[in-house]
Amino acid sequence: MFRPLNTLMGLFSRDLGIDLGTANTLVYVRDMGVVISEPSVVANNTRTNRVLAVGVEAKKMVGRTPTNIVAVRPLRDGVIADFETVEVMLRYFIDRVHEETPFFPRPRVIVGIPSGVTAVEKRAVHEAALSAGAREAYLIEEPMAAAIGAGQPIQEAAGSMIVDIGGGTTEVAVISLGGIVVSHSIRIAGDEIDERIVNYIRERHHLLIGERTAETCKMEIGSAFPNGNEPTAFVRGRDLNTGLPRAMEISSGEIREAISGTVNEIIDNVKLALEATPPELLADIMEDGVYLAGGGALLGGFDRALEQATDVPVVTAKNPLEAVVRGTGACLQNLSAYREVFISDSGYPIS
Repeated sequence: MFRPLNTLMGLFSRDLGIDLGTANTLVYVRDMGVVISEPSVVANNTRTNRVLAVGVEAKKMVGRTPTNIVAVRPLRDGVIADFETVEVMLRYFIDRVHEETPFFPRPRVIVGIPSGVTAVEKRAVHEAALSAGAREAYLIEEPMAAAIGAGQPIQEAAGSMIVDIGGGTTEVAVISLGGIVVSHSIRIAGDEIDERIVNYIRERHHLLIGERTAETCKMEIGSAFPNGNEPTAFVRGRDLNTGLPRAMEISSGEIREAISGTVNEIIDNVKLALEATPPELLADIMEDGVYLAGGGALLGGFDRALEQATDVPVVTAKNPLEAVVRGTGACLQNLSAYREVFISDSGYPIS
């Protein structure tokens, strides 16, 4: 029997779950797992208006390009800042998954978005996914996806709390019976921590370093809670007094001091969510703990700092970087069971 071309394209396409993050984009393929984890960076040649690289190769160019090449992050604070570049990036990742497909891919796609975004921002993500080649696009709020990916019983009559610390946003949500009961979203997360490190070293040591150096420093020796071990790292940059290159050693304690303001703001956001949580759900959370997801969950000692500040047990999800994308993957595996957790581009749940 004759099948329409669009239907044939769908038959040869693989359903995708995408964590479209400010810092990194992860892609889950149905029945295969997480197949892509790359920086959300696109490099363009402004003279020819041509895309030179996406992902890892583009990030290598950050801070190292001539004037005619611009390496940009098209998402800011978890939302689209450059629609056309996001479309290019999504199409690149969709094509990567379908390199051996005989037809132009038309996959079904689920995209994680921050819970605090506006209807206009939701619509932008939905349209970008369709423009990049998806035949169907569903949206799921990141804390919901992270809770699913962390294995929390989100459809039961019990309270589950998730704190998802990404690159651009920190999402805090209390979930019960498949819905978000309490939600707090702030545009303070990993990028803010990097900025604080850059500012601290500039002001305290008169040394200008780049964002990539700050990120590396955060990952290697960053901590939110003292653990008796104070490792050090060398950072290199430009001496603001002489204008010449200089290297210096910085300690974990100094990094902790630099980022303390941001860490406290994130913890205060968690406290606000706890204060707004109904008592019965709060009792469940006190028993089962608060779950941490996202790259920020890997900051040394953050779980201990949060536990000390709230008197609630804190559990770091297994592989927290992949919690959101694995949540979208679980939805792909059973669309009918999780349909109620999707939201339309107007912001309302899909019935």
